Amino acid sequence: MESPISKTDLNCISLADPDIQKSVALLKQACLDSGFFYVVDHGISQEVMDEVFAQSKKFFDLPHSEKMKLLRDDKNRGYTPMLDEILDPENQVDGDYKEGYYIGVEVPADNPEANRPFYGPNQWPCEEVLPKWRDVMEQYHREALRVAKSVARIIALALDLDVDFFDTPEMLGEPIATLRLLHYEGGQKTGKVSNPAKGVYGAGAHSDYGLITLLATDDVVGLQICKDRNAQPQVWEYVAPLKGGFIVNLGDMLERWSNSIFRSTLHRVVLDGRERYSIAYFVEPSHDCVVECLPTCKSETNPPKFPPITCCAYLSQRYKDTHADLNSYSGKA
Repeated sequence: MESPISKTDLNCISLADPDIQKSVALLKQACLDSGFFYVVDHGISQEVMDEVFAQSKKFFDLPHSEKMKLLRDDKNRGYTPMLDEILDPENQVDGDYKEGYYIGVEVPADNPEANRPFYGPNQWPCEEVLPKWRDVMEQYHREALRVAKSVARIIALALDLDVDFFDTPEMLGEPIATLRLLHYEGGQKTGKVSNPAKGVYGAGAHSDYGLITLLATDDVVGLQICKDRNAQPQVWEYVAPLKGGFIVNLGDMLERWSNSIFRSTLHRVVLDGRERYSIAYFVEPSHDCVVECLPTCKSETNPPKFPPITCCAYLSQRYKDTHADLNSYSGKA
């Protein structure tokens, strides 16, 4: 059973506000309460945001056979078809009713770094089919990383760390940063409207894996959060879209770093049948970064709750747990 669903109010943080302590206080309260907040005045123009959404739509409008030519590879770059991902296997009867496209940090194939998980060359649609597409996505990737680093500085202060704690090479100096375009086709194409009682979701309930996620959405409501995953019944609340702004949420790594003081909150996408587009930007530290309890988040009465783990090991396992085996697509393109 689930409780009736209402809308939640989130704190809104302006990156242009000169009062940094105000931003720190707003962010800290949000991280303790729900792990979700809005970010505005981030410096990415509305024109750039609109163009990314327009180019995303152009890709998802391509014939299925064209999109399957760019099926995600073993580096998780490229196209993820409908039902490829199942985020909540205990409650979902199928996978997620969404399709997506992963774009990571571009590393040439002849670079030794390309041998690492989540690094390597991206897959790009050919210029003849989608001119400008790569340029638009690479520009957005760069700008979103800048925004993420600004947010991470406020998070560092909220955790009583040095402001540049997350700026080091092992943290966000060499990040695993992934842009993911998402398209929920809606009931008119799939015949499926989200129905939690029947296990049908746009995206099943999950928490994100990394440090933080920046989410831009269109104006179709669909994102829901559950502030207390252990409550019975669980209480789900809609998060309203915010044009031009980001919905930001904390990931599991930050919950581990903060010893569960800051929250990586369950969220899902439940749709009323309308088509929906969103753009997620997942920010994780470098491969070899060890995620372990921060010195400011432990004490004799609050010892570390999680063992240390490298970013690469944690991410690799989470992706394996939630995505279909690529061999299952053999012969389907």
